[in-house]
Amino acid sequence: MTTKSDFDEQEWARITRAPFVAGMAISLADPGGPIEAGKETMATMKSATNPPTREQLLTEVALDVQARIQAHDNPLKGFKPESGRPPGDQVLDELREVQAIVREKATPEEATAFGAWLVASAQAAAEAAKEGGFMGFGAELVSQREKDMIERVTAAVAG
Repeated sequence: MTTKSDFDEQEWARITRAPFVAGMAISLADPGGPIEAGKETMATMKSATNPPTREQLLTEVALDVQARIQAHDNPLKGFKPESGRPPGDQVLDELREVQAIVREKATPEEATAFGAWLVASAQAAAEAAKEGGFMGFGAELVSQREKDMIERVTAAVAG
């Protein structure tokens, strides 16, 4: 069983923001307007506070995320893609590095579940708002660019 105390402060901050970084990957892959961005953010928040399984690590991360949200603390605090490199690549690098931290210190079951949770967060963001079309006509639930990014997130956390 892995707990918050198994990680240093910086590692824990990266782990708790990882579901939001996964959601950000979708927003960067196929940017929409403010309504789409809001829906994607809300879906990511819901996913980040409701892990798909109940491993100790995932439960502690979700509780910490929930406390940060209630305190109006920016869940992405400390993560800002740098100029000069595509932000999508930086998001994937962050997810890959965080998954490596979890894989190093958590049980194999927790690491697998954590990676699946990050993919689920990206999927939730992708499914939160339709993309394209005109006034709702011809729009698709998940665009091809979002599908491609979900595949890239899956590959990043698979290690």
